[in-house]
Amino acid sequence: MEHDGQLELYTAVANQLKEAHSRVRALQVPEGVRMALTRKLLVITAAAKHDLAGAARRLERFSEDLDEGRLPGADG
Repeated sequence: MEHDGQLELYTAVANQLKEAHSRVRALQVPEGVRMALTRKLLVITAAAKHDLAGAARRLERFSEDLDEGRLPGADG
């Protein structure tokens, strides 16, 4: 059923958002960088209310950026 797939995606996105927030809290970065990352997560959370699949893609890119060390205000 389509509804089951939507529920699974919602659960996955919720779990990934929780993990991303934990990762951001654990980063040893200036407070301004942490705030910028948190704002990005809040935007993704808000987007999930209207476009769950789009929010999932944005969250994946966010996580990839964290993995690669691409942070707001970082040089390079």
